[in-house]
Amino acid sequence: MDREFRVTQYATIAAALETAELPDEDSAPSLLLIDNGMEELDEDIMSLLKKRFSCSYLVLLSDRFDFQIMLKAFQLGAMGYIVKEISCDRLVATLRLVAMGERVLPPQLADELQSRPSLADVLEVERPVDAACLSDRELEILRWLIMGCPNKVISKRMDISEATVKVHVKAVLRKLRVKNRTQAAIWAANHGMRGRVTEVEPDLPGGMPIPHPVSHAPMELTAR
Repeated sequence: MDREFRVTQYATIAAALETAELPDEDSAPSLLLIDNGMEELDEDIMSLLKKRFSCSYLVLLSDRFDFQIMLKAFQLGAMGYIVKEISCDRLVATLRLVAMGERVLPPQLADELQSRPSLADVLEVERPVDAACLSDRELEILRWLIMGCPNKVISKRMDISEATVKVHVKAVLRKLRVKNRTQAAIWAANHGMRGRVTEVEPDLPGGMPIPHPVSHAPMELTAR
């Protein structure tokens, strides 16, 4: 697939959960790519995988986009949600971002947000943007979050340090009273905000540019 990735093992979920010994940080794969072939997400299985492979990043691979399954996957600790129609190049780019510690949202989320008249029932918040008391800089950060951009990309686009971006993101989450970036993006879209669509590169799902390759040992990837 890519010289930076190596598939170390294919296994059914049942076989992975029956592994006798828990992998330590050195032996655990960098990524677990989970093929969700079911109509519903099995929360118990996701929780068990997260517990058994606590040192690995979990990415859910789905036959089709399902908003509720995506939301639940992130709530259970997934770092990425990928629809199988994705191209090989974009798949590699997405996995590379996850391996860097970034959460990655699928591009289908933008269409879903536009088609939903209200998402207040999902986030349990019904407060206007003005009531959130966000600063101009925090509003700018929120617009990038709508596009699913990681801190590294936001830092480059806004010409500020990544540490500063993290501070602003935490402030945004606190003021919106949401738990994560996904909920913040949904809150913003539900309140009429738009992302920086015209300013983003089309190289990656969600409009994020593909990071330059780094020279290090191949990262291990376990897939089903």
